[in-house]
Amino acid sequence: MITGTGCWCVTLLLLLHRADSERFEVLGLTRAIVAVAGDDIILPCYIKPNISVEDMRVDWFRVNLPDTQSNIRVHLYQDGRDKYHDQIHSYRGRTSLFKEELKKGNTSLKLTRVQGTDDGHYKCLVESKTHYDDATIQVYVRAIGSKPEVSIEGQKEGGMALLCVTKGWFPEPELEWLDSEGVTLSAGPSETDRDYEGFYVVKLKTTVKETDINRFTCRVRQRQLHEVIKMETEFHIPSELILVHTETWKVALAVIVSLVIVLVAISAFSVWWWKNASKAEHSQELEQVKDELRLELKKNQDHNTHKLKILADQLDLVNMKGCPELETIRKHAVDVTLDPDTAHPKLILSEDRKQVRYGDIKQNLPDNPKRFDIVPYVLGKEGFSSGRFYYEVQVEGKNGWTLGVARESINRKKYIRLKPENGCWTVWLRYEEYKAFTDPSVVLSLREKPQKVGVFVDYEKGQVSFYNVEARSHIYSFTGYTFTEKLYPLFYSGATGNSVPQVITPVGVTD
Repeated sequence: MITGTGCWCVTLLLLLHRADSERFEVLGLTRAIVAVAGDDIILPCYIKPNISVEDMRVDWFRVNLPDTQSNIRVHLYQDGRDKYHDQIHSYRGRTSLFKEELKKGNTSLKLTRVQGTDDGHYKCLVESKTHYDDATIQVYVRAIGSKPEVSIEGQKEGGMALLCVTKGWFPEPELEWLDSEGVTLSAGPSETDRDYEGFYVVKLKTTVKETDINRFTCRVRQRQLHEVIKMETEFHIPSELILVHTETWKVALAVIVSLVIVLVAISAFSVWWWKNASKAEHSQELEQVKDELRLELKKNQDHNTHKLKILADQLDLVNMKGCPELETIRKHAVDVTLDPDTAHPKLILSEDRKQVRYGDIKQNLPDNPKRFDIVPYVLGKEGFSSGRFYYEVQVEGKNGWTLGVARESINRKKYIRLKPENGCWTVWLRYEEYKAFTDPSVVLSLREKPQKVGVFVDYEKGQVSFYNVEARSHIYSFTGYTFTEKLYPLFYSGATGNSVPQVITPVGVTD
């Protein structure tokens, strides 16, 4: 027979046994995870012994964030389901647990589409009603950004101001300017910013003076864990461009000085004349002198205006040489029309199959293996399996578009990432940002917003290039690929609120 004291002892022993049975240890990865931007990663975490955590709380946090007093939530599992009410916005739609593994004590977190803001320490906290434990995991994000883009800023302090920009890096890279001998040029401090995904954008300016060859290099360097990544862009400034800028300023200054001198002379002579002679007696002589001065002023103006026009024409000619191969490429123009059998049901094609725009109503079109069902794409009617071909598309007024080529076997019945591995070579505009769909994608720094885009393919060389037709400038090139299937022009015309059409325009070739 158990007494009251004995009953209390038994109850205590049962509670202690239950608490001890729920004791566990949370284990994570002791070494850091190196994640490549754009990839999916798994942050390992499990409890020992491998008991079920389906009725426990699993909480993933970011810890040790700079300028942050408290931890921020990455993912929360509680009461048998995921809860997102206070999840940080940058992780929305990118985190998940392995639900079937929870009963085995596996609380690992899957993180998709890694970005720069994901770099840091993560804590995995598992809590039962009577016990809790946690483990911390380090994630290093690595992203190789774009090749440096170089542009001319204009005349400055007797030289030419150059700007170098590179985007999409993590961790932060370093920029430097070099002369033709490889000697580092003096430059001001670099300007560093981060985009909405946390990748670094770095700019560096320098001022150069004319040299024998006028060749300069912008180099970007990124120090990673066990290596240094380098990329560089060599930039040549034509001598005539430096001369044009210098002479333009000289002529402009000469025009201003000439005008000032003539106007001062007229004013001084007028004052002197009126002070020393009567208007009635000398009006005729005064008018004659004024006419002579006006004639001289006009001659100076005409002469300097003519020189300025010549210099401006020379400058335009130099700028036209920014992409001299474009006129040769345009000679490979082909007649491209849209294939209605491939068009997504929300795309509206013109009768001549030269224009496409996005419509809000899904059309009742016959289904066939060629038609895109998920994303509003359409292909060109004609495919190419050899040689070179070129076409131009007007994108003026559009806030979103994609252009390029795709291989014939592209999957048309599900969502795919537009990258060469999936048979697509494309560039796009979204949210006022231009990108080339490599893997990872490359953010493009364009000085001028393209109104008309030229697409050129050299099948045998494995090259797909894009050009800003009106600015006569190169946008981006995919090179070094091997094509084994027919390639078709690919078009994406934007989604809701983007009803401006893409227009396939005739190519006007000039010699």
